[in-house]
Amino acid sequence: MTRILGTTLALVLAAPAAFAQSQTITRAEDRGGSLGSEETFTGTAYVAPVFPPEMNDVSAGEVTFLPGARSAWHTHPAGQMLVVTKGTGWVQERGAERQVIRAGDVVWCPPEVEHWHGATDTTSVTHYAIQANVDGAAVNWGEKVTDEEYGQ
Repeated sequence: MTRILGTTLALVLAAPAAFAQSQTITRAEDRGGSLGSEETFTGTAYVAPVFPPEMNDVSAGEVTFLPGARSAWHTHPAGQMLVVTKGTGWVQERGAERQVIRAGDVVWCPPEVEHWHGATDTTSVTHYAIQANVDGAAVNWGEKVTDEEYGQ
């Protein structure tokens, strides 16, 4: 009887391991990336995906802006979280003052609030941009930020 209980207990404890999936590590050098589109960025911005396509409800990119580079004006249907990891940059809501962002800062951009973000004119900045998809879209792009708007 003890042997049957011991065998049963061993099988019960081993069963979850048989159905468990293994975690996946994607190395930084294997993530790839590309230069930001000239239609949606001014200057040099490099965008590297963070989440795989299987995470179809949420997208994230590690974005590096070289000095003077910035996104176009845009909104996000579900909002956007920016996690600044390196450097110093700027973020601005339409109609508000431009704000300085630095490594360690976290910025919440509420749904449908028009904004832009990027590097300062003399420093680069890198951040993770994380946003949920609504009806298949995570961002709605507007016009490019003018040099005059950027220099305010």
